[in-house]
Amino acid sequence: MKSLASGQWSVNSGRWLVDSEQCVKCLPVIALACALLGALAAPPSLLAQQSKPWEQIPIPKLHDFKPQQPKRIVLKNGIILFLQEDHELPFVSGSVLIPGGARDEDAAKTGLVGMYGDAWRTSGTAKMSGDALDDLLEAKAAHIETGGGGDSTSLSWDSLKGDADQVFALALDLLLRPDFKADKLGLAQQQVATGIVRRNDDESGIARRESTKLVYGPNSPYDREPELATIGAVTVEDLKAWHDRTIGGKLIVSVSGDFDSAPMEAKLRAAFEGLPPVKALPARHDVFSDPKQSVYFIDKEDVNQSNVEIVGLGTDRHNPDVPTLAIMDEILGGGFASRLFQKVRTELGLAYAVGGGLSFDYDHPATFRVTVLTKSASTVDATKAAMGEIQGLNSRPFTAEELARAKDDILNSFLFRYDTKDKVLAERVRLEFYGYPADYLETYKAGLEKVTLADLTAAAKKYIHPEKLAILVVGNGPEIKPGLDALGLGPAQTIDITIPMPGRPAGAPGHAEKKP
Repeated sequence: MKSLASGQWSVNSGRWLVDSEQCVKCLPVIALACALLGALAAPPSLLAQQSKPWEQIPIPKLHDFKPQQPKRIVLKNGIILFLQEDHELPFVSGSVLIPGGARDEDAAKTGLVGMYGDAWRTSGTAKMSGDALDDLLEAKAAHIETGGGGDSTSLSWDSLKGDADQVFALALDLLLRPDFKADKLGLAQQQVATGIVRRNDDESGIARRESTKLVYGPNSPYDREPELATIGAVTVEDLKAWHDRTIGGKLIVSVSGDFDSAPMEAKLRAAFEGLPPVKALPARHDVFSDPKQSVYFIDKEDVNQSNVEIVGLGTDRHNPDVPTLAIMDEILGGGFASRLFQKVRTELGLAYAVGGGLSFDYDHPATFRVTVLTKSASTVDATKAAMGEIQGLNSRPFTAEELARAKDDILNSFLFRYDTKDKVLAERVRLEFYGYPADYLETYKAGLEKVTLADLTAAAKKYIHPEKLAILVVGNGPEIKPGLDALGLGPAQTIDITIPMPGRPAGAPGHAEKKP
């Protein structure tokens, strides 16, 4: 017998037992509930006639988008400086962005850059170990961090204004004179190895990883995965060599916070202008092609749902059609009012979550990706419904209401994406790194505002090709009924995601075989 408030739950009868006095007190609540139920049961015509005062709230026009641009300085050796004064709080932060990332590492040592980013900071310098640096920074509520990404590595710092000079000096020493240590590399290797052996635990991570391989290919530098053998091959000498190779590149140094630009510029010039002239990385010549249309399957019998990824090749931000494509994506799968959500989830009730579209990267094609999360039994129906909405971009006319909503959603997001000087600085650094003009955001916003229904129709015909999309399903095979053959794209091909053990041959991740 379990009590709640003044009532009790009867295990025998399966009902709440409430005394008569409590029932009397409940009458007003019961009456209100009945009134609400009556309102909900009212005819749709009556509900439509009821007042909707929120629709009468005036919506002011967005103010002109003119973010405060940071000061840009080019040193004689080619290093770029950005200064963004912000005197609201007594903090100073900065970063150094260094060209060269995981896509540039030796495939036989995949994982090097990620471990370099970890061991760089934890190793410290000859003057101060990483552990000692931790203690000093913690006492000052300051930070110095390093990291490695797909196309760059970075070092960043932040502190109170009063500690800014000391923290910057420590960061500069770490940037120019790191002292990589074997025990810190070993720690980084252990951490990466833990992630490798557990990477098949999460079905969403599997779906994302393997569907990306279907787009770029299993050996592409844009989707390579570290393996136990490749991380074990990395040595301290490799970390040193990587640092020496990249530190001479076109560094982008950015500082924001409570400082005066003139003395800060002088300080940065003294720190960086004496470095050798920058050396550009070799130009990349990557080749991209559409995936083979087929259904691919990864069996994961410890789940009761399916993760479906419908993928193809996207585009990059140099494409002049990007403003139109952004609006088309918002209409297709950008939110609760999108076609995918309204059809697959709201109307048909076939998915827990659904969304996606054509995405764009800065210097290479991104992916087209629609994600559907559904229960096992509705896998085929949900996938067909999502494909139907993708195909519908070429057969179902766009409406003025869809266009207006998508424009509002994207344009309004500018208020939050670039509402601080730090965010504007970060975007400006990103544009500089990839070689985009300083006014890219303004021209992008202007392009969004000019998109018409005719533009959307033309873009859909040009970029939406369902016959060039691959479908990956990660789920419980025995529970998927009807089977994936019902999608009409032939037998599903099984993908082997076995984790290779060092010294043992194993199926390469991403290799597809026909399902028996």
